[in-house]
Amino acid sequence: MQSNVFKRSLVALAVAGAFATGTLVADRHGFSAADAAVNPPVAAPSQSVVGGAPAAALPDFADLVQQQGPAVVQISVTGTLKKTAAQGMNPFGDDEDNPFAPFFKNLPQMPQQPRQMQGMGSGFIISPDGIILTNAHVVANADEVTVRLTDHREFKAKVLGTDKRTDVAVLKVDAKNLPTARIGNSEKARVGEWVVAIGAPFGLDNTVTSGIISAKGRSLPGDSYVPFIQTDAAVNPGNSGGPLFNLHGEVIGINSQIFSRSGGFQGLAFAVPIDVAMNVEHQIVKTGHAQHGRLGVTIQEVNQQLAENFGLKQPTGALVSSVQKGSPGEKAGLQPGDVILKFDGKPISRSGELPPLVAALTPGTDVTLEVWHDGKAKDVHTKIAALEDEKPVVASNGNGSAAQQGKLGVAVRPLTADEKKQAEVPGGVVVEDVAGAAAKAGLQPGDVIISVNSTPVNSPEQLRNVIDKAGKTVALLVQREDARIFIPVTIG
Repeated sequence: MQSNVFKRSLVALAVAGAFATGTLVADRHGFSAADAAVNPPVAAPSQSVVGGAPAAALPDFADLVQQQGPAVVQISVTGTLKKTAAQGMNPFGDDEDNPFAPFFKNLPQMPQQPRQMQGMGSGFIISPDGIILTNAHVVANADEVTVRLTDHREFKAKVLGTDKRTDVAVLKVDAKNLPTARIGNSEKARVGEWVVAIGAPFGLDNTVTSGIISAKGRSLPGDSYVPFIQTDAAVNPGNSGGPLFNLHGEVIGINSQIFSRSGGFQGLAFAVPIDVAMNVEHQIVKTGHAQHGRLGVTIQEVNQQLAENFGLKQPTGALVSSVQKGSPGEKAGLQPGDVILKFDGKPISRSGELPPLVAALTPGTDVTLEVWHDGKAKDVHTKIAALEDEKPVVASNGNGSAAQQGKLGVAVRPLTADEKKQAEVPGGVVVEDVAGAAAKAGLQPGDVIISVNSTPVNSPEQLRNVIDKAGKTVALLVQREDARIFIPVTIG
């Protein structure tokens, strides 16, 4: 069965063998943007009157493309990829998702063998003196970067800096009086409005495609720092780094990812909001790198059952399941079971909205959080720290099965002293078998139940007593490997 995967598109050609087979490998793609000269906006589509009511005509993108197209560039990269001799020996491919991969993982690892690679992507000019935005993955592992303009001029580019967390890279070419793209405001973009993508899919430079904004604020697997703009404009390998324009001819996003089963366009494309990209660009131009804020909490979605358990009128906010020691979250007094309703005045309707807001802040920024704690809202204050190498954790529930015992459907035992030390928990009970309500909710053998409805449990008897006194649903705080999550269980 073929799995759904998010793929970033980049036209990659391996020197050894690629030209002989004529194969294009669809791997990743991305974009980026910045501020520049102001050009006249594109006129809105004309309207005609049909039966007394205005009928909107389809937009004409010709003026937009004529004005902004020259600022879009094609990027070619050459570089060296290091690969162990054992890699590539699997005849079924090196993808970890394929069922045969484990049989080839333990092969003896030979010294790394360099392999030449070539790739192509897109970008756009944001200042007349040669500052260009693209995706970080477009120039990853690049030894040499070449930028080609629509007038066929070519320049060697210097990579000023990259930010893998947002997939934004900033390039510089030695030139003056270059055409520039207009920078818009992605916050003002509306779902349903027309957008235009310009890039070099499969090396076909200055290709224009159009569509609408399908959604905003999308959180994608592995990209918790970016609230992506979703669009149905045709984006394919090689579009990476190209701009997404609104009808005013302003860049509102950088095309970065596609959702595809085939590696090609299937109507789901995702762009990095230009506001995010410009924040990164300003930092890279000034310091050579980008910094992001850190709150230091693990969060998860609030569903209807959890909302009822915590006394919320509706499922909203980001539920805190664990707090890192010494983090800004701990200094603010946040505890597992708290629900972050607002971050610096901005409402949090879904947990995925919080990480991009935190990451966008400069370390040292003072923030105020509205938190739901013990059945009421309160404000807490803290100072954002710097994000290092760890990833934000948005926990999710798993699946489980086993034999039933009691209303909850679990067989548990107390933690040993060594287990408490290893799990870094003061107490709790280990799930040895699970069925019934707990299994249906996703509890698994090996989970450590720390508390029930914020009441700590350290023995099977305590767990049974708390469950007996609970209502129709309970919220279990569970330690699973190195993450903590709340699991709502319906027992009534």
